[in-house]
Amino acid sequence: MAEENPAAPPRGRSLSSLAIVWRFAARYPVQLAIALLALLTTSATTLYIPWRFKSVIDEGFGKEGNVAHINTVFYGLFGLVIVLAIATALRFYFVSWLGERTVADIRTEVQRNLLRLAPRYFEENRPSEIASRLTSDTAQIEVAVGTTVSVALRNTLTGIGGIISLFALAPKIAGALIIAIPIIVMPLVILGRRVRTYSRSSQDRIADIGSIAVETLGAMKVVQAFGQERREGDRFADAVGRSFAIAKRRIRIRAIMTALVIMLLFGAVTLLLWTTIADVAAGHLSGGSLTAFIFTAGLVTGAFGALTEVYGDLMRAAGAAERLHELISEEPEIRAPAQPATLPTPPMGSLEFDHVTFRYPTRPDMPALHDFSLRVEPGETVAIVGPSGAGKSTLFQLIQRFYDPTSGTVRIDGVALPDADPARIRERIAMVPQDTVIFGASARDNLRYGRWDAPDDELWAAAEAANAAEFLRKLPEGLDTFMGEGGARLSGGQRQRVAIARALLRNAPILLLDEATSALDAESERLVQEALERLMTDRTTLVIAHRLATVRAAERIIVMDNGRIVESGSHGALVDQNGLYARLASLQFSEAA
Repeated sequence: MAEENPAAPPRGRSLSSLAIVWRFAARYPVQLAIALLALLTTSATTLYIPWRFKSVIDEGFGKEGNVAHINTVFYGLFGLVIVLAIATALRFYFVSWLGERTVADIRTEVQRNLLRLAPRYFEENRPSEIASRLTSDTAQIEVAVGTTVSVALRNTLTGIGGIISLFALAPKIAGALIIAIPIIVMPLVILGRRVRTYSRSSQDRIADIGSIAVETLGAMKVVQAFGQERREGDRFADAVGRSFAIAKRRIRIRAIMTALVIMLLFGAVTLLLWTTIADVAAGHLSGGSLTAFIFTAGLVTGAFGALTEVYGDLMRAAGAAERLHELISEEPEIRAPAQPATLPTPPMGSLEFDHVTFRYPTRPDMPALHDFSLRVEPGETVAIVGPSGAGKSTLFQLIQRFYDPTSGTVRIDGVALPDADPARIRERIAMVPQDTVIFGASARDNLRYGRWDAPDDELWAAAEAANAAEFLRKLPEGLDTFMGEGGARLSGGQRQRVAIARALLRNAPILLLDEATSALDAESERLVQEALERLMTDRTTLVIAHRLATVRAAERIIVMDNGRIVESGSHGALVDQNGLYARLASLQFSEAA
């Protein structure tokens, strides 16, 4: 990931990036209304308390019946305390609820959009960095919505209401205070922009830390086998150091901003109060008004002082919101057309590549396929062989429409793939990859990935056909047994048989096999091969094979090299041609002997 220049200008304007947070929070108008009403109530109640003290001082002391008046005032103060307590509790509950709910909705929306994106996006953007956005960035949003925004609104309301109250108490002094406020706010805005820039960069560095940790821990056996513990530790420490360096800059600016604003604010209030004593001595201002003014001025200065803190937090949240907005607004390259073509029913299972040329976006100068044409009839088994980099796996990527060809057309059942809905295309395809994916879930859920609504009797039937039932029954909790991350509780052959059972449940007319028996011992290979033969029955099958012994029985063998078909025919015919296939077969079979 490229280093980001912390001195660069922020990508968005001030707090505008938080608009996405408002969009999600606005889905809950009732909770928002209660939270805002509670905020107004707490601010109004807090500001009304100084006026009650003014009444005590001006009317309660030095007058007949002052004890009764004081008692009445304090009864009212107790009532205000009760109102303040209830309103504060309501504010806390509903603001916290909104924070949790908003973050949950944002995470869900981000994940839903990520699931729509083509594989290219995840080749150019690290999944571990994306996961960091879903965790650390959303946690920052949660703090902002659940705490920071509430504090900011409360202090803003208190500050504005307090200024109005100050004008009612002593207009001349309050006017002088208002003149000082822009001087105080200017550093807040200027320094706040830099805080936001550093906050964005800090979140990126945290993502780097998460990426390195996930990558290293996931490859711990390789790290330890090659003795690279020290180097990986140093690499992680460097990432942590870069994150800390940016955090120090952000903290330094926030500390300067806080000190400057508090010094200016409290200094201005102190200077104004100093000049106010003369008005009290001259009788132009009552003692109660002065007391209320001091109390209210303290609330106002405290409110604006607190805003210096929450402004920095809001800037961090704005940076996080901007990063999340990038994920939500990312548009998929592969999508259904406005009026998708209808695939024929019942499905036939025919495949056709019509003069297809394709270049991977990350390697635009190297064509993976060049003017490639191939037709596979329904029910036919075709093996694809060739050296590494010949373009074999690219065929599977295009059939499943993870990419679109640079030129030419791929068709399933006579329909060009860009004209159809990708979801409908993939419903007609079952895939058994070389590197089997087992999710960190139960055996049942891993099997049901082929067809989620399959009942248990069909799961067991598929497991039997895939030679997987025996070891599944021996699991501690049967199909409810947790498979571990990446299927850690299964052997390689067992994982392949689960993948075959998954493909059986899919019951699709087109089957794609990507060397499903590679790297297996003889017994596992025999069981997997038996399961594959059952799976291939009555299906159009494309087999990518690196081990030629597994494809000798194929009806047709396609030999690829440099993205082109260089030979085609049966095993015997290709051996007789003494071409590339014959050389590959000679090497493999002589090694086996």
